[in-house]
Amino acid sequence: MLRLWPLGLGVNFSFTGDGERNGATVGFDNYAELIDDPLFRTALRNVGLLVLLLPVAVAIPGLLATFIYLRVPGHRIFRSVYFFPAVLSPVIVGAIFNLLLAFDGPLNAVLGGSGLGPVDWLGDPDVAMFTVVGVHIWATSGMALVVFLAGFSTLDPALLDAARVDGASLARMIWHVIIPGLSRTIQFVVVTTMIGMLTSMFGLLYVMTSGGPEGSTYLPEYYIWVQQGQMSRPALASAASTFLFLIMLVVGLLQVGLLRRAGRED
Repeated sequence: MLRLWPLGLGVNFSFTGDGERNGATVGFDNYAELIDDPLFRTALRNVGLLVLLLPVAVAIPGLLATFIYLRVPGHRIFRSVYFFPAVLSPVIVGAIFNLLLAFDGPLNAVLGGSGLGPVDWLGDPDVAMFTVVGVHIWATSGMALVVFLAGFSTLDPALLDAARVDGASLARMIWHVIIPGLSRTIQFVVVTTMIGMLTSMFGLLYVMTSGGPEGSTYLPEYYIWVQQGQMSRPALASAASTFLFLIMLVVGLLQVGLLRRAGRED
């Protein structure tokens, strides 16, 4: 009830006006304005981009956890190294990568020395969003790694031993043994990673791009902050918040459906 009440107030507030129409009922005007706003449409397109990149964000910690579970050389050190970014503040991570990815920064110096030429990682509208998402995946994969390692504790080692005896390659072991055995863990990581992308990238966006260049790195949560904190349009921000809630609700319902299907198959 303590959560539903403010949620209901926010949804109700989204049907009121800002500025001269402050407090007046305006129906769906705020939602119509959102649809007409190119920045909000860009934010929604970027949500679609996150969905496309979601398999990468899940596969990276999954593969790292697999290598650690299979005890590749140095796996104890790797476990600490991979988890370390998760304890850093997004502001610190953003500041570090701003230095590394600057046009005259060390990464472009290496690329220039190899003849590939510099890349405007944070200034090119076609590249900036991929850059920020890549940094987010690097910074947050440690938590998903821990979840995967916990999932491996439920995996029957006899299945892996049998696969090794049969001469299965690592790729076949992953595809035919590990992925089916960790199906529930993978589903959990998928939904938590997606929600994290939708609600936990504000710090990186603010420090690395501030929504630029040309608004290309806007996400709904950043758009909400701009409307509320900079434009003083709380009603429009509430409408955008409701949009974001609906997106997260759809993700959650899809996850529940996947879990129920997996339960029936078991």
